[in-house]
Amino acid sequence: MKAIVELGRRGAAIGRARAQLANARAGKNADYHLVFESIKTLFSELTPARIDTLKHLRAMGHVSIYQLAKTMHRNYSNVHRDVEKLIEHRLVEKDPDDLVFSPWDSVEIRVDLAQAA
Repeated sequence: MKAIVELGRRGAAIGRARAQLANARAGKNADYHLVFESIKTLFSELTPARIDTLKHLRAMGHVSIYQLAKTMHRNYSNVHRDVEKLIEHRLVEKDPDDLVFSPWDSVEIRVDLAQAA
């Protein structure tokens, strides 16, 4: 399964969430859609540092935030804040041992420039 980050109109996220819930109840593996109303919001929530954090997590697998910060040569508190934001957007999860990981096979960011205007 993959996570798809994209732009959409107000209310589009609710429709997508309903469809995802229906697919989950039916036992279907469905892609996860994260919808932002503007390109400004998308890139304020998914900053270059957060995208880099997600990239490292996908490569490292289950890891502590401390180890992730050390590997990335970044300050722990900044990485912790970025990971919490990624968890909030369901791009990262924590396992029972409190290790963080990305549950997605791939993460795509789609921006239709006609919609971004």
